[in-house]
Amino acid sequence: MIIHIFLYIPAIEHIPTQLFDFDQKYDLTYCQYSYSNSRRAFCFLLKRQNPKSLLLNAFSQINMPAQSGFRSLNIGVVGGGIGGLSTAIALRRAGHRVTIYERADYAGEVGASVSCAANGTKWLHEWDVPVEKADPVILKKLIRRDWKTGEPDSIYDLDDYEEKWGHVYNMFHRQYMHAMLMDSAIAEPEKPGVPAKLLVNHKCSGLDIETGTITFENGNTAVHDVVIGADGIGSAIRSLIGIKVERRAANASCLHANVDTEEAVKLGMVDYSQNSALEYWGGLDTHYKIVLSPCNGGKLLSYYCFFPRDKGDYSNQAWGAQATVEELLAPFPDLDPQVYRHLSIGKDIAPWRLWIHEPYPYWQKGYACVLGDAAHPMMPDQSQGACMAIEDAAALGIIFSDKHFNGDVQEALKVYEQVRKPRATRVQAAAAKARENINERIGFSSNTNSAVYKVSDEKAKLTIEEMNAYDMHDDVLNHYAQIRGVSDSLCAGTFGFGVGWLYLNDTRRIIHS
Repeated sequence: MIIHIFLYIPAIEHIPTQLFDFDQKYDLTYCQYSYSNSRRAFCFLLKRQNPKSLLLNAFSQINMPAQSGFRSLNIGVVGGGIGGLSTAIALRRAGHRVTIYERADYAGEVGASVSCAANGTKWLHEWDVPVEKADPVILKKLIRRDWKTGEPDSIYDLDDYEEKWGHVYNMFHRQYMHAMLMDSAIAEPEKPGVPAKLLVNHKCSGLDIETGTITFENGNTAVHDVVIGADGIGSAIRSLIGIKVERRAANASCLHANVDTEEAVKLGMVDYSQNSALEYWGGLDTHYKIVLSPCNGGKLLSYYCFFPRDKGDYSNQAWGAQATVEELLAPFPDLDPQVYRHLSIGKDIAPWRLWIHEPYPYWQKGYACVLGDAAHPMMPDQSQGACMAIEDAAALGIIFSDKHFNGDVQEALKVYEQVRKPRATRVQAAAAKARENINERIGFSSNTNSAVYKVSDEKAKLTIEEMNAYDMHDDVLNHYAQIRGVSDSLCAGTFGFGVGWLYLNDTRRIIHS
């Protein structure tokens, strides 16, 4: 068999044949190649007598030079929550100096469970974050139960989840997750990059988007090459870059409560922690829904209790407001008695304000951008809020890495918006749908054999495959290929496609023709 190999590579005159790990023994002595300085990938065509051919498009991680204009930036991150800390980790690892500004005297995140599916967990692993320190519950199932009896009527099994997607589905306690991210952002000097700095009592009051100058209420100012707003749903940075918010109150209200598993078991109640599952009651064409999320190794059960807004309107409650057990139980007189008993011993009961935000027209301006809830606040019904913030951070880490960043901050921020906005906006819309119908929720949307399955549009539904199979490295690569106009006439003339086409495709894909 004669194999013709065409290599398109950047400024490398000799390619060792051992670079390629073939399953079969090929004669590589007849080799023809060309290279282009604009290319950072190579391809080779294996022609066979049959006459089938294999096109292996390889985006090489070997001998890939950094962008010539790469420089280490001084970056300011406004907001020290999950999104802000994730951003600090990603940019620290990319070789930049990061300062995090927290508006208050930081004393840890409040609240309870945080859902982190494989599309979020993968980045924690890529950043070498010690996930086990946060004592997460690894989810094994999604269970929907009958509102009155508690009998399961839809189960989505996650037993093969890690095998299929490469990472588990973690459920964190918010405070422990925050501490875990904090260590990876500002401590651990042995990890890649310079540890980020954290400054508390720095509430942002002004921003010059052209100079990167932040003004704080305490009278201090700071100048950064890039300013990133990770300051939540009430974002100051979002307002300061001119984004106008269009929102409306959701048709439902929500109260959150924590239940101590040990206390519940001592009182003879069912031990839901044994299921290692996200569990739901209701949610089918109704605003009544209970969501149970185990966290802290199963020691804590976090309940999110939804009901029609006319049964209790908390949309304008002040942050930090508390509610009573009586308020928590009042909307649910006919609820499954077992979960009703759990709610009767609920602690830390607090309203969760629900507002539906229209997608913002842009996320970046000048030398500033927003991410997480500051960029795409969404209903909680897809359990993707934290994952989307982590993905935003990951995108910034990739875009500002020496692989892509050429020193042009504004180009990088535009790529960030182009990469992230479509995906986050789709999840945002899907979360609003799932607010009305639990079958639109990722996982249940694939459970088509369930007796209660029904979605509004089979082709438009959000699926677990779409969320977890997404390759952000490819997405960023695609956008840079389009922006920088990579081309190669020789390749186009020979094979009918240019190097730009090669730039757009994945190393690991094999296309049969």
